[in-house]
Amino acid sequence: MEARLIAIMFLVPFALLFIYSGIHEYRRYKSEGRAKYGLSYDEETGTTHVTGIAEGEDGYDPDDFDPADHNDRETSGETDDDRA
Repeated sequence: MEARLIAIMFLVPFALLFIYSGIHEYRRYKSEGRAKYGLSYDEETGTTHVTGIAEGEDGYDPDDFDPADHNDRETSGETDDDRA
């Protein structure tokens, strides 16, 4: 198989995904207007993800996060048996 053909076969799925994402975002923009994206923190799972943020809210700032506050089992009453 020719190297050029292998390269094209490798890049086509990424190009299609990029085009699909662009169309999806354009349709969202037309229906909802301008969006502000940022990092959001989920307290239940202790994870962060990128999402749309409401106009009056601020994004999550990792510099302000203290993991000891979230994972402190003594204050939450959680034991090792509860986590398993």
